[in-house]
Amino acid sequence: MNRNLIDKLYKNTTLSGEEYTELIKNHAPEDAEYLFSLSRSVRQKYYGKDVFVRGLIEFTNYCKNDCYYCGIRKSNKNISRYRLSEEEILSCCDNGYALGFRTFVLQGGEDEYFDDDKICSIVRLIKEKYPDCAVTLSIGEKSCESYKAFFDAGADRYLLRHETATGQHYKRLHPPSMSFDNRLRCLCDLKDTGFQTGCGFMVGSPFQTAENLAEDMLFIKRLQPHMVGIGPFIAQHDTPFSQFASGTAELTLFMLGLIRLTLPTVLLPSTTALGTIHPRGRELGILSGANVIMPNLSPVDARKKYTLYDNKLFTDCEAAEGLEKLKAEMKSIGYEVVVDRGDCATVRGTGQNNK
Repeated sequence: MNRNLIDKLYKNTTLSGEEYTELIKNHAPEDAEYLFSLSRSVRQKYYGKDVFVRGLIEFTNYCKNDCYYCGIRKSNKNISRYRLSEEEILSCCDNGYALGFRTFVLQGGEDEYFDDDKICSIVRLIKEKYPDCAVTLSIGEKSCESYKAFFDAGADRYLLRHETATGQHYKRLHPPSMSFDNRLRCLCDLKDTGFQTGCGFMVGSPFQTAENLAEDMLFIKRLQPHMVGIGPFIAQHDTPFSQFASGTAELTLFMLGLIRLTLPTVLLPSTTALGTIHPRGRELGILSGANVIMPNLSPVDARKKYTLYDNKLFTDCEAAEGLEKLKAEMKSIGYEVVVDRGDCATVRGTGQNNK
């Protein structure tokens, strides 16, 4: 039964909500292995054995929001807050470029100190110094006008995880000040602006059901994002969800395989959270159909303070200094870390990747 559903997804790149739910609820280990064999073949069709690396720069852990699952939430008084200066951000890029990174991801909480002018200035400086590099922003919900300003300044991509595509579930993860409808509006605005757009969700978040995950799959099929970032929920000790069990690597890997068959050309990271929850998590993510890894270019002290969840991986291969080890690990499973902007296959050669 489940193999038939996997074959159907492979052929049609979509299932009904009930079919996704059945697969997510009742898959067996042999179903997962079969799924991964197909997801690897699809990934190889569009990207070969290349693994794209992004240089992650976590430039602020201030945030105006109070998401119940997040360690940098506004109400957490135990966190040591920081902001990187423009010079520190550019220094991170300098180090990354020398190592071979050709995409920089500026990620932070929704920090009102970094207004549109400051973000645009940082983007312009990076693009002027490194015109062959892509700049990705991951800084939350903004107005359509702000997104256009960032795009006009030279930003290429924007990541905004939707976290869940079920409105009622969203309300259980976020305070009343945050709006599910506004999150979806932002994602539509990003695509309309011209960004290579990324969304994503947690696997195993509190109160999540298989039906919620099926709705996530239907949502990403409708949205057609260029990137999808998923990872297991991992509790953070200073949040209201500190006592909830974490999501599993097993289900996260299965969802990666489903996403690859649903969106064959998507850029799909094997995330830090997956590497945190399983000692071989990132390698297994690649073997499940992922094709992106995001080592951390942030200063070591900042990595320690960007505590979205407990026990976050930030040393050794997670640090940019461990890039050679990462290359060896990818080579050991038959893949190769490449020096490349790593644009989505659907936009390569269209001119977007040379903006």
